[in-house]
Amino acid sequence: MLRLLFAILFIGLITIGGVVYHVNHRVSSSLNIEHKQLYTLATGKSYNHVLSDFKKLGFIDSRLAFRIHAKLNSDLINVKAGTYQLLPNMTMLQVLSLLTTGEEHQFKITFVEGSTFKDWLIQLAETQYIQTTLADKTTEQILNLLESKYNHPEGLFFPDTYQFTANTKDIDILKLAYQRMTLELTASWQGRAPKLPYKTPYEVLIMASMVEKETAKISEQPLISAVFITRLAKKMRLQTDPTIIYGLGERYTGDITYANLREKTAYNTYRINGMPPTPIAMPGKSAIEASLHPANTPYLYFVSKGNGEHHFSTTLKEHNNAVNKYIRGKK
Repeated sequence: MLRLLFAILFIGLITIGGVVYHVNHRVSSSLNIEHKQLYTLATGKSYNHVLSDFKKLGFIDSRLAFRIHAKLNSDLINVKAGTYQLLPNMTMLQVLSLLTTGEEHQFKITFVEGSTFKDWLIQLAETQYIQTTLADKTTEQILNLLESKYNHPEGLFFPDTYQFTANTKDIDILKLAYQRMTLELTASWQGRAPKLPYKTPYEVLIMASMVEKETAKISEQPLISAVFITRLAKKMRLQTDPTIIYGLGERYTGDITYANLREKTAYNTYRINGMPPTPIAMPGKSAIEASLHPANTPYLYFVSKGNGEHHFSTTLKEHNNAVNKYIRGKK
C-alpha cells in the first residue's frame, strides 16, 4: 500500500511538473504575431479579455496554458488599459511586461518650422489617436486654457516632434509645445547679443517668424536678421512679402498683387513702420538664434535667386540689378 501511495505521489509530481513545464514553455514561446501591429485594451478589461482577443486574432490556439499561468502568477497579470505595439514573435511574457507596466506605444507628431497656428490645429485634428477637444473652441478660449498672457497664438509654440500615447488630448500637446517655446526663448534671450532693437522676448518671436518665412536655409538666417535689424535702425520699412501674405489671410490667392502691396493692413510691412504686431508663423530654434545673433554685415536688401538661396545687396542700385537678373530675367 505504501509503495502504491509513493507511486501515485510520484506520478502526481511528474504530472504537475509536466504541466508547469508546458505552461512555462507556452508563455515563453513566440506568439503567432506575423507583423508589427497595435493592440488596444479598453478600460476595465482583464487578462482573460486579453486571452479572448488573442484567441480571436489567432495569436494563440488555446487559452488553457495561459490561464494556468495566471493562477500560478497572479501578480503578473494586472494588465492596464492602453494601446500597445506588438512585434512579430513576441512571447506572452513580453506582452505581459508591456501590459502590466502600462508601457504604451508612443506615437509622434511633427510640426515644421514656419507653419501657422491654423496649420497646427488642422494637423492635430487629422492625426490619428489624438483626442480632439478644440474643434468648438475660439482662439481666445484656447489661450485661456493654456493660461497664456498673449491674445494672439502665432509664434507661441515650438515646432518639433512630440510623442504621445493614444487618446492624448490636442490641448495637452499644445501645452507641451507652448512650454517648450517658453523655455527655448527664455534661454536664448539670456544669451542675446548686445544692442539689439528688442524690448521684450516676444519681439524676438516676431522677428524670428519673419526670418523663418523668408528662408529655410539656416546659413542665411543671420543675414536676413541683419538686414531687418539694420533697416529698423535706419527707419526703413522692412518690406517683407510673408507679412503681406499673413495679413491677407484667406484672401491670399497665391500671388501678391499691386493692390495687396498698397493695402494698409497691420501686417503689411510695405505700408507700416517697424515690425508687425505679432509673429506670422512658428519660428524654430535657428531662426530665434539668428534674430538674437545677427550677422555683422552692411546688407540692406535681398532677393530670391529662385533656387532656395538669396542675393544680398548693400545699395539700392545693386539690389535693382539683382531683381532684374533673378526676378525679371534681364541681364
